[in-house]
Amino acid sequence: MNAAGIRGWCPTAHRPMMSGDGLLVRIRPMSGRMTADKARTVADLAYRFGNGLIDLTSRAGLQIRGVTDEAYPELLRTLVAEELVHAEPDVEARRNIVVTPFWISGDLTNRLERALARRLADLPHLPAKSGIAIDTGTAPVLQDVSADFRFERDANGALLLRADGAEHGWRIDEADAFDALKEMAAWFVDTGGRESGRMKRHVLKMSLPENRQLAEQADGGNLPEPGCTKDGAIVGVPFGAMSTDALAGLLAEADPHYVQIMPRRCLFLDAASPVTHPAFIHDPSESLLDVAACPGAPRCMQATVPTRSVARWLAERDLGTLHVSGCAKGCARPGPSDVTLVGRDGMFDLVRSGSVGDTPDRIGVSEAELLELFP
Repeated sequence: MNAAGIRGWCPTAHRPMMSGDGLLVRIRPMSGRMTADKARTVADLAYRFGNGLIDLTSRAGLQIRGVTDEAYPELLRTLVAEELVHAEPDVEARRNIVVTPFWISGDLTNRLERALARRLADLPHLPAKSGIAIDTGTAPVLQDVSADFRFERDANGALLLRADGAEHGWRIDEADAFDALKEMAAWFVDTGGRESGRMKRHVLKMSLPENRQLAEQADGGNLPEPGCTKDGAIVGVPFGAMSTDALAGLLAEADPHYVQIMPRRCLFLDAASPVTHPAFIHDPSESLLDVAACPGAPRCMQATVPTRSVARWLAERDLGTLHVSGCAKGCARPGPSDVTLVGRDGMFDLVRSGSVGDTPDRIGVSEAELLELFP
């Protein structure tokens, strides 16, 4: 397979995307969780078949970078054999499910994901980036994670399904969860949702049936930050990028039972010893924790500017949340930041208190001018 030139959509393991440093091959671990052995396998595969770099995606997935066309078929066969990827391309493409990270085997989150995963092929055809969030812990914590259909709880703990962008949701029974999802997906498609692309944009144009937005979700909570917890350790991954050596070293130091991939590009290591690996963030006050930056030029063919070098020196200036995007796609952070820089024709557009799609406050800013704007 020659995947060169495929871009502008979300890659999967069966349909990788060509970037400036080779193919991106995405892995979506079930429930965002892998045993330590599976995590070591991913590190080994990234070393053997890629360029030794692994990305964490904004929806708790992994990407092996730098895979050549020649190496790709054997990598895919190995991923399927290791049960890291579903053998059926269509099933794998539909597994855009992100779950609240601290689920327990057999709890509502775990039951819902397993029930939904078995029937994803029965959903209507949705845009490639459509996603489902199962945010059914004691409080929703995935509000900033991109998803179109959100399973949450109301203030009394009852289950509800909410269309992303809608203020309220639809109270449902667990047994009816998939049928409710299918009905909402059908409404999305039948009312022109494919043209809108994402649910959040669509509900601005089309009103949901009134009886589907009566339930108020519980107040949102916060994800734990890097540091030790009673059950293990959370580490941040700067820019969501790590080397195979760094991941292998972290696993050797912590010796966890499993690894949970978390939103905000963090990893939770179950029953881990205290860890200090220098490639990771261990302190919640670390400035890079609130910084999002895609690989930028030259690793991404759509980027026209370097990103992470700019992000590192801007992180020292206490600007609040910061997003440096190599192009207008905004892959690293779809939502707003206090400061957003968008690469365009080798320069940066500056958006304050907004996202990549908002009107810039300034356009065509050079790196030198950034130094003057943020001394």
